[in-house]
Amino acid sequence: MSSGPIQIRDIVVPVNGTASSQEALALACFLAKKNKGRVYAVYVIEVARTMPLDAEMTAEAQRGEQVLAEAERLAEDLDYRESVFGELLQARDTAHAVVDEAVERGVSAIVLGVSYNRDQSLVQDPDMQYVLKNAPCQVIISRSASG
Repeated sequence: MSSGPIQIRDIVVPVNGTASSQEALALACFLAKKNKGRVYAVYVIEVARTMPLDAEMTAEAQRGEQVLAEAERLAEDLDYRESVFGELLQARDTAHAVVDEAVERGVSAIVLGVSYNRDQSLVQDPDMQYVLKNAPCQVIISRSASG
């Protein structure tokens, strides 16, 4: 473990249009901006195993484009638009796609936005477990303060 400050540059943030994912994106922009890094906002369309991975999913793709446009507007409001890149992915599983994207991009961190839920443990969430176990980088969890 290095004794110097943490240098977070490039970050993957899964976005889905919820307030918690927007808060995670804002945090990622703040962290990346400090080190002149990039933020990759990814919207993952989960494709059922009964369908081909490249299946035409028009309604889901349109929703993803809307979410990514919202992410770009948020980045612009934060004066960081030029370094935020949106990407629409189709995959069998969101958590696997996020980790794969982090590997492919060689990022410093993944920032996950989660909603407050008093009755749900993050430790029991299989997607969270997968990302925490398999991410090749730091994982930062941004939990919303309200439900």
